[in-house]
Amino acid sequence: MNPLWTLVPPLLVIPFIIFFGERRRNLREASIILAGIALLAINDRIYSAVVAGERVESGELALLANFSLRLSAEPMGVMFGLLASFLWVVTTVYSIGYMRGHNEQNQTRFYCCFALAIACVMGAAYADNLLTLFVAYEAITLSTFPLVTHAGNEASKKAGRLYLLLLMCGSIGLFLPAVIWISTAAGTLDFKAGGILADAGMSKSAIAFLLALCVFGVGKAAVMPMHRWLPAAMVAPTPVSALLHAVAVVKTGVFTVLKVVTYIFGIDMISTSGAATYILPVVAFTVIASSLIAFSKDNLKARLAYSTISQLSYIVMAALLATTMSVTGGALHIVMHAFGKITLFFCAGAIMVSLHKTQISDLDGMGRRMPITMTCFFIGALGIIGLPPASGVWSKLLIAGGSLEAGNALWLGVLMLSTLLNIAYLLPIPLRAFFKPPKEPQPEGWSEAPFPSLWAITLTASACVLLFFFPQPLINLLGLIEWR
Repeated sequence: MNPLWTLVPPLLVIPFIIFFGERRRNLREASIILAGIALLAINDRIYSAVVAGERVESGELALLANFSLRLSAEPMGVMFGLLASFLWVVTTVYSIGYMRGHNEQNQTRFYCCFALAIACVMGAAYADNLLTLFVAYEAITLSTFPLVTHAGNEASKKAGRLYLLLLMCGSIGLFLPAVIWISTAAGTLDFKAGGILADAGMSKSAIAFLLALCVFGVGKAAVMPMHRWLPAAMVAPTPVSALLHAVAVVKTGVFTVLKVVTYIFGIDMISTSGAATYILPVVAFTVIASSLIAFSKDNLKARLAYSTISQLSYIVMAALLATTMSVTGGALHIVMHAFGKITLFFCAGAIMVSLHKTQISDLDGMGRRMPITMTCFFIGALGIIGLPPASGVWSKLLIAGGSLEAGNALWLGVLMLSTLLNIAYLLPIPLRAFFKPPKEPQPEGWSEAPFPSLWAITLTASACVLLFFFPQPLINLLGLIEWR
C-alpha cells in the first residue's frame, strides 16, 4: 500500500463538494463521508502492513542535491493517520447538524478547506523526512486559515491575522533555520532510528539551542509564548475548533516535536546532552499557567482552549524527558486527548446551537434539558483529567513513569498539580449542569442537539471509555518504534 493513496480521498472529494454545492448539500456531505470512509480504509491497510513488518513507502520527488519529498509509514505516523481519518468522518457528521442548525454561511467553502487540511495532515503523518514534514506543516497553516476566518466578521479576521502571524513567523523565523542547520550538520533530513545528529559533532550548547529552535518554532505545539493564536481562533465555528484541537493543527504540532526528538535528535542524545534542561521549565510553566488561566475563564470554549494548551505541553514534556516510556506516553496522549477534547468541543457547540449559551455560569440546571450531551461532557472531562473509566489515564501514567525513568520527579509533580487543576476547572461544569437549579424557568422536555451532532458526541464519548478498556492495540503499535 503506497502512502500516497492517503492523499487521494480528501483531494478527490473537493471537486464533488464544489459541484454539489449548497443546492445539493445532502449529496455534498454524503460524498465527504464516503471519502472519509475510504481514507480510513486506506489507513487501516497501512496499519495492517506495518504491524506485519512490511515496508510501506512512496517514490520520491527530488528537489535539489539529496533532498526530496517522500512518504513512508512508521508507527507514530500510522497512529496519527488513523486518528485523523476517523475523526474526519465523525467531525463531518457533527458538522452537518451544527452547520445546518446554526445556519452557517459558506458551508461549501468550509468543507473544501476541511478536506484540504486533512490531505495536508496525511502528508505530515507519513512524512519520510523533515523537509516533507515541514512542507506539510506549512500547508496545514494555509489550508486552515480560511476556517479560522470563516465568519467573515472583524473578530474572525483579527484572529486569522494573529493565527498566520504567530504560526508563519514561528515556522519561518525559527523552525526553518533549524531545518537548514540540521541539513548542514547531518548532510540529510531523512528520519532515522536513533536520530541523524548523533555523529554531527555538535556541542551540548549547540544541541540545546537547536532543540529550542525546533520546540518554539513549531508554534502549533502552543508552548508559551507561542500560544496566543489558539484561544484567539475560538471565534471560529465549533467544528473548526474541534479540527484545530483534536484532528489537525495542534496535533500536527506535537506530532512534529515527537518526530524531531525521536528521529532527528534521538532520545539518547537529548538525555545525555542535557539539551532539554532549559526548555523543560518553560514547558512546565505552560502546563501550570494555562491551567490556571483556564480556571479563570467563564466562556466555555475559552476554558477548553487553555486546557488544550496545557495538555499539549504534556506531550512536549514527554518528548523532552527523552525516555522510551515518556515518548510512548506522549504519542499515546495524542489519541487519548483527541477523543476527550473533541467530545468537549462537540458538547460546547451543541449547547450553543440548542440553548444559545456560551458561558459556564449560565449552565446551571441545563443537564436536565441536555442529559445526553452533559453526560458525554462528563466522560470527556474524565478523559482529559485522566480518571477511570476514561482513556487519558494510560497516557498520563506513561508520561509520569517516564519522568521517574528520567530520574527527575519534579516533572511528575507538575503533571500531578496540573491534573488537580484539570479537576477544578472541568468537573464543576457537568456538576452544576446536573445538580444546580436553573437560574430561570425552563421549558419542559429535552433540548438536545440535532441528531447528527448528538451521534458524533455519543460516539467520541464512547471511544473515551473503550480506549480505557482496550488501549493495547495502540500500545502494541507504538511498541514497534525503532528507538536506536
